[in-house]
Amino acid sequence: MKRREFVKKATMAGIASTAFPYILPSGRLFARTTAELADHVVYVLFAGGVRQQEAVLKRYLADSQGVDVEGNILINMLNGSEPERKIVYGTTPAGEPDGSQPIPKILSQTLQNQGLLFPEIKAQNGGHYGGLTSLLTGNPSTAQGLKVRPVVPTIFEYLRRHRGFKASDVWFVGSGIGNSFPLLNSSDHPQYGTEFGANFVAPSVTFGAQGTNVLSNAKIYHPQEELEPIRKMRAFLNNSFRIKAGEIDGIRNDESEKEKIKTFIRQTFEKQMSTGLYHPPVFDSHDLQTVAYAAEVLQYFKPKLLVLNLGDVDGCHANFTGYLRSLHRADHAVGWLWNFIQTQIPEMANRTIMMITPECGRNENPNPIRDENDWVAFDHSGDENTTRIFSMMVGPNVPSNLIVGSETNRIGRATDNVLTIAEIFGIKEAVKGAGLMDTQATSLFDRI
Repeated sequence: MKRREFVKKATMAGIASTAFPYILPSGRLFARTTAELADHVVYVLFAGGVRQQEAVLKRYLADSQGVDVEGNILINMLNGSEPERKIVYGTTPAGEPDGSQPIPKILSQTLQNQGLLFPEIKAQNGGHYGGLTSLLTGNPSTAQGLKVRPVVPTIFEYLRRHRGFKASDVWFVGSGIGNSFPLLNSSDHPQYGTEFGANFVAPSVTFGAQGTNVLSNAKIYHPQEELEPIRKMRAFLNNSFRIKAGEIDGIRNDESEKEKIKTFIRQTFEKQMSTGLYHPPVFDSHDLQTVAYAAEVLQYFKPKLLVLNLGDVDGCHANFTGYLRSLHRADHAVGWLWNFIQTQIPEMANRTIMMITPECGRNENPNPIRDENDWVAFDHSGDENTTRIFSMMVGPNVPSNLIVGSETNRIGRATDNVLTIAEIFGIKEAVKGAGLMDTQATSLFDRI
């Protein structure tokens, strides 16, 4: 679909703060400047450093282990036949090549067939934090330090300030609380900052053993008579999310949002102890558990933007077999989540755009570590291969079955995604006008 036709077809779519750490105030309302292209966006930060050769290039073992076996293991996302032998990534023990069965495909049509694929774009950073920061800020962030908030605004802040979204409209579901993940929900920029940030939840902490002990029976404590439980809960949240001194005291939220989040937390604890969460058919990895909680957030809040961070494939540093299994499971998670949105959340079905992009690639050459199959592992220490990633988009007003670029014709940058989301919600010009983006970035729609 040409850009002119695309635009023509686009239509306008008609617990208290101590019990949840990132409950933020409503943003300031600014008028959008163009028609919205979708009511919701789910943005998947895909998997934790994905080597291009095993993902979109579908080379399986041929480009890594010197074994003449190729094939596609992202069967819900990409077109292409699966490997015919040495299947180690499925549901039987990983150390038994040819004995493992792939996880059955969920989607009748791949996301590639349903949407738009940029098979070769440029990552702005070869590391996790820098890569994730660039995906969330649209800025290369080459000087961005660890364990500090981004120095330029995130997409959350742009949407809340320039589109007027409230706190419960924007969510960041993190794969954990390490590697500065909790600090990516807002920036330290003086014109934006935590006032316009997103709700952050790390399910493995909030709904894990620690959270169960502290929060599962959460209530409103009497400020004079029950200070000790308040202090205990506050210490837990501050330690878990590395909240800066005094920051939580500045968080405000309207009463309806407080009550809604309290109810969500209580119901989620009750559900996981009784009927169980919605979850993918295969539920044997950290990423798959994270996506199950993301589905609960989506169904309960129907947010305008939910960012989901997956990270299990980073095990490639020491175990290539485990990396293949995690990559296959990340595809399973994404396919299941897209199907869940379309079949279980009628308010979001056919009104949601999903975007999928890795934060970085991995090295072309291996390190010396070998796994149980005697296969070498791969780091992401900054060679050119770590800048090679792909990007996908599917949903209303997104062209279907369209590929832009190729392995030898790189089109697109990781920093494009922020402007793309801004365009979806009608505030692209406001975000560009802030002057804090990568100057070479543009909306993916403009690259079609």
